[in-house]
Amino acid sequence: MIINERVKTHCVFCLAFLFFVLNMNAQTETIEAISYLDGKPIAVSIENGLIGEIKKLDKLSDKNNKLYISPGLIDNQVNGYAGVSFSFGGGSFTKEDVIKATQMLWQDGVTTYLPTLTSNKKDVLLRNLKILSEVSNSRKLLGSIPGFHLEGPYLNPEDGYRGAHPVEFVRLPDWNEFLALYKASGNKIVQITLAPDMPGAQEFIKKCKDLNVIIAVGHHNANAQQLNLAVENGARIATHLGNGCANMINRHRNPLWPQLANNDLMISIIGDGFHLLPEQIITFFKVKGVENTILTSDVTSYAGLSPGKYVTSGGDSIELTTEGKLQFPAQKVLYGSASPLSRGVGHIMDVTGCSLSDAIQMASTNPAKLYGLNDRGLLFRGKRADLILFTMDEGKMKITKTYVKGKLVYSQSPKKH
Repeated sequence: MIINERVKTHCVFCLAFLFFVLNMNAQTETIEAISYLDGKPIAVSIENGLIGEIKKLDKLSDKNNKLYISPGLIDNQVNGYAGVSFSFGGGSFTKEDVIKATQMLWQDGVTTYLPTLTSNKKDVLLRNLKILSEVSNSRKLLGSIPGFHLEGPYLNPEDGYRGAHPVEFVRLPDWNEFLALYKASGNKIVQITLAPDMPGAQEFIKKCKDLNVIIAVGHHNANAQQLNLAVENGARIATHLGNGCANMINRHRNPLWPQLANNDLMISIIGDGFHLLPEQIITFFKVKGVENTILTSDVTSYAGLSPGKYVTSGGDSIELTTEGKLQFPAQKVLYGSASPLSRGVGHIMDVTGCSLSDAIQMASTNPAKLYGLNDRGLLFRGKRADLILFTMDEGKMKITKTYVKGKLVYSQSPKKH
């Protein structure tokens, strides 16, 4: 009996010592800032890559500290960034490009994103998806890429509705082709945007649902019956509502009303100030509300480049204006965005009068929920420490620091006097 008690005491001591050592080696940091939820001062601890204790404070230690803290932004539509395109052909897309784009996105507060591949030749899509699959698990990316978004190629080929997608690459839904793409992605295509009005689309939607792929409707001219059937079959969200639409539409029978009217369909909107007029955003926001709206960027490889005229890999002439508008003059449509998601946060607050908390919910919490990313998107204990510190000046969000999985990956350089 005495021996057993000694053994028990020794084991308890060993466990206590082990717990002490582990805690000594734990990576901890405490950040004081203003909560995005209610504008009050808090202290947030980071423990081994996760959010630890969150304490309410009477005031911040540094009276000059004007920084807000929130979960990192989650962008579900990133076509490319800083000269890197996820849809480039000709063997010009590499793993190093993905790392470069990710690190640049961190600087703009995006801690999670879906690389988005647009309509292209099958062999290009296969190659690029394979590269993305191989690099997405890299330690350098810290889990910032949970999957990919395939926008097209199963879209409406009509001018306007297909947007800037090259008509020669737009085609009818092909399940065998998609399975090949899905396999090349390492089963990591988490969302596909397609046109529900195309022949074979409804059956395709059902099959995607069985694979747990999020189905988005976009670049289409679906009527109410087609749209509602798509939602019944599994469609969850409308991709960049108000865009991917012809310039001239019937005032009654057009693809906008059915998408707004269906209560079971979320929407994503581009808040760069160019894709949608203020009155469009206000209307969409009033109809769908905070819970069913996602802010996205639709950002392209031209983000961060100097204003001017460019020729795409497909030979199309596009223009990036001094105001930051990226346009496709030949089709009289936009060519995606050149503005990061952080711009959309400030813009939707300015246009709708919504709170910072609402804007962050649409740019982080809602996409995390849609894609089942239950470990992020909220400022809660135990969630991934994907955090951003930022200022809000005159409706503009400016990122000061970015943490991904508890690691400081970006810190604004101090100003030189």
